[in-house]
Amino acid sequence: MQSRIPLAPFVIDHHHRVPSQADVSFLLDAPAGRDGFIRVRDGHLVQPNGQRLRIWGVNLTGWTKGSTLLPPKEEAPLWAATLARFGINCVRFHFLDLPTRDPATDEIARARPGGLIDRHHDHTQSFDPEQIDRLDFFVAELKKRGIYTNLNLNVGRTCKEGDGVPDWDVINIWKGMTFIGERLIELQRDYARDLLTHYNPYTKSEYRHEPAVAIVEIVNENSLFEFWLRNWLRGEKTKDGPNIQLDFTAFYERQLTDMYNKWLGENRTADDFARLRRLAGVAPDARIPRLRLEQFAEAPKELFHAEASFYAAVERDFFVGMKSYLTDTLGVKSLIVGCADHTYWIPNQPMLQAMTHMDIVDGHVYWQHPAVWGARNTPMVDDPLNSTIVKLARSAVAGKPYTVSEVNHPNPNEYASEMIPVLAAYGAFQDWDGIFFYTFEPKALGNHQPFVADNFDITLDPVKMIQMSVGALLFSRPDVKGARETVTRSYSPEQVIESMRLPESARPYFTPGFPVGSALRHAVRIDSLDGKPTLSFPPDEFGPYLSDTGEIAWHVSKEYGGLVTIDTDRTQALVGFIKANNRSTRHLAVDVENEFCTITLSSLDSKPIARSETLLLTACSRIENTGTRWNARRTLWETWGHGPTLIEPVRGCVVLKDLQGPVEIRLVPLDGSDRPIGEPIRGRRLEIGWELRLGERPTTQYVVHLIRSAEQFRRVQKTYE
Repeated sequence: MQSRIPLAPFVIDHHHRVPSQADVSFLLDAPAGRDGFIRVRDGHLVQPNGQRLRIWGVNLTGWTKGSTLLPPKEEAPLWAATLARFGINCVRFHFLDLPTRDPATDEIARARPGGLIDRHHDHTQSFDPEQIDRLDFFVAELKKRGIYTNLNLNVGRTCKEGDGVPDWDVINIWKGMTFIGERLIELQRDYARDLLTHYNPYTKSEYRHEPAVAIVEIVNENSLFEFWLRNWLRGEKTKDGPNIQLDFTAFYERQLTDMYNKWLGENRTADDFARLRRLAGVAPDARIPRLRLEQFAEAPKELFHAEASFYAAVERDFFVGMKSYLTDTLGVKSLIVGCADHTYWIPNQPMLQAMTHMDIVDGHVYWQHPAVWGARNTPMVDDPLNSTIVKLARSAVAGKPYTVSEVNHPNPNEYASEMIPVLAAYGAFQDWDGIFFYTFEPKALGNHQPFVADNFDITLDPVKMIQMSVGALLFSRPDVKGARETVTRSYSPEQVIESMRLPESARPYFTPGFPVGSALRHAVRIDSLDGKPTLSFPPDEFGPYLSDTGEIAWHVSKEYGGLVTIDTDRTQALVGFIKANNRSTRHLAVDVENEFCTITLSSLDSKPIARSETLLLTACSRIENTGTRWNARRTLWETWGHGPTLIEPVRGCVVLKDLQGPVEIRLVPLDGSDRPIGEPIRGRRLEIGWELRLGERPTTQYVVHLIRSAEQFRRVQKTYE
């Protein structure tokens, strides 16, 4: 993406934020859990009074220099207020199961986030008193402001010698093995007990009895099916061997194979077992070896299905057992998530068999994740059928709440301004129950630079952070209506297993014939994983992709580039190649110099745009840090740069059309702490509407005042005196 418009500094400054009419904390219902625990009704999250709850959330981590997973107590109120200001109503506490930070390595830019585990012991079974106190205090501050908590149990835990875990010194992150390792399962339960029965003195309740804890997640991005399909069950991992990818050690490979043969003996007849041995080519009394990925295509159906059924049983027993332990033994009242569908390049149907036994089904997807796609820098609006919307929609199950607990357009991507409005709009259209962005990293006062510090952190991003408010209005309020029609698909048990032998070209749905564009036109759900398969689907239609409510349109053009329009009563937006496409919505017309940008217009009161008194206008394009240097292909930042972060200001005009009765309009540019930049700008009345000029004062956010009376004019004047 090349531009004629010079970049300009724009610093997000949470520490010095001032009260502002751009604040959307009015969307939150404080305190969180005031009337009791979040529940499930008719397949959706609801408050005790039956009112829907849509989660607009962030993950909380602390990877980068100057960041912290758990802010110090003196800063916790500031960060809780900051999250509320942007309409964020739930925080997913990620990586709590890591050790506390070592001061000797705290200056490393990619230091591990400091978790709860006390690093001073030879085991990982004790909490650090200061860290657990920070968690307690921050959870209480979040609760005061109407922000719920999502507690993750097993994310990145490593073990020490004192934990008594076989091969403790070989494995870096315990995944896969957590389903079968007896000591590992015991440690997971002990950790859950210690955390969830911990008494928080600031909320005066244990976490298991705390209604502000909306969700507890058992494991993060972890599945035996993923390991099987990625050939990570080989048992070849050694202490001094390469650590290019995950794998089992020989100890856990033997245990898994022994479990498989024991399961066969308990779930197959003697004749069946003998036939499976013959198919596997082993002696009548020998163990049946497990299949490797390279054997899938030629493996006999009965043998392949037997092993797949075994993994399904192991995962189901683990998750059902953990859920029972949490809810029945510990008495946890929060809703339970098992694991996220996080691997859209492999089929999800096998893993979802266990996940549908949980309270909530969950998904993760990133647009061009650097660890998956490597170096990419292209717009999603040009590729709707491979969009995050299409990939995420594959996981939603009829009758179950669906949340997206990780999503992002990782940096660098010059088109990232498309992410939040598109995701929020389609998330509401699909009637999902929650979206958590990865990630938000609280910054220590005086110990951080004002720039975007890594691929995922949105905290100081002058586009993504500002757009969080718009997303909350689109998704949580919600301004976008749910789909009128739901397209369902059903699978037989055999079809679920055989999905793992389909070619990569079948992704992301691994359902031959399914029109993936359906997710851009209608709601999409899985109806059954244990029923009659859906045998036929209508052919997919070419774009434009029009939502069946008429509020969202995804226009695709090789000549002009992609464009998404959002046209609702209270929020309207143009996302993508606006200049080339020359489209408008009911109340918003745009004439800008920028090749690619995103412009949104939202009512900040309960009224439609046409009758609103105060509007939030965001105008966003690309960002870089000062000193950023791209590689030759313009796909990665060879030099990440330093502060301050720079924006490409959106320059040109917007015209607000078909408004009811304003006699004056004032446009107020805001800086990164919500302070007005200069005096309000007067709108110009034209025959077609009110023209507002953008870009003269570099920013990504504006407040628009539609003045209809002398009294209102005086109030606006007084606000900015």
